[in-house]
Amino acid sequence: MRYICDAPGGKTWFRLETEGEAEAESAAMRHAVEKYFRREREKAAQSFRPRSTVFFEQEIGLKDHVQREMPLFLTLRDEDGVGLVTAMVPPEGREERGFRCILVGPGNADPYPAHGEAIRALADHFGIALDRARCYPYR
Repeated sequence: MRYICDAPGGKTWFRLETEGEAEAESAAMRHAVEKYFRREREKAAQSFRPRSTVFFEQEIGLKDHVQREMPLFLTLRDEDGVGLVTAMVPPEGREERGFRCILVGPGNADPYPAHGEAIRALADHFGIALDRARCYPYR
């Protein structure tokens, strides 16, 4: 995981960077972020165009490309490392027309009542809107 930003109440946002981290997040939070992580990673990898025609050089730059192109999968953790919220925001955290951000708590619960300030901190960090009406998919 990679540090993204701090949030009020001793909470911290991190980026999930590997399938293993996404699997652990799914298990701990009782939701399907792992499935979405894999799907988005595969989509980003398919858009990669190698710069070289030499076989063993064709994956040079793939990892960086995937990290730039796929949405950011984030986790909010408390001081003890307990997962509180999982988020999916646009690639590189930049506003992207038509992209639907998703934020969920454990078991796909609504994270906004308990962690609204932390979500605002993430929104401020990236300069994007993360309002409940648009980002919480289960009403």
